[in-house]
Amino acid sequence: MSSMKLGFKVGEKLVYPNHGVTVVEQIGTSPIFGTDDTYYHLRLLANNSRLVVPIMNGDRVGLRRLYQQKEIKGLIGLIEEHVQKSHTDWKGRYRENLEKMKTGRLEDVAAVLKNLNEVSKKKSLSFREKKMYDRAKYLIVSEVAIVKNIPELEAEKLIEKSLDKSLGIGGGH
Repeated sequence: MSSMKLGFKVGEKLVYPNHGVTVVEQIGTSPIFGTDDTYYHLRLLANNSRLVVPIMNGDRVGLRRLYQQKEIKGLIGLIEEHVQKSHTDWKGRYRENLEKMKTGRLEDVAAVLKNLNEVSKKKSLSFREKKMYDRAKYLIVSEVAIVKNIPELEAEKLIEKSLDKSLGIGGGH
């Protein structure tokens, strides 16, 4: 079974779920693991740390290409929609959100962001939820900035405006 179908190229930007946007620096064997497997050598744009992912695990870890402009547009629309109710029990909510964060799909990450944003308007988030909120926001903002080719600060304002709209704040609803 060849999972070469993913076929990412050197220089291509990919999303590594729950970590963010990376760039493929090279594709080859790994001196660290000493096997004949082929690996993607990735560099995380956020902090320049390096990741090595066996090509055959690319699917499993959820490596994916960046969203396209139209998908980002849909995502913004999704963030602006009114929020659905979630667990009132923080443990259930945390578990549900954690699962969504792992998928790497921006729609799932956006659902987490919206959910925690709504909760934060009613009461303060726990330390773990605050970290998850920041992570979700960062993952969305960084990818939106790259796809739209705008500074992260501008992308962040766009996302915050969309979050406000979802809560009926300043959206003219």
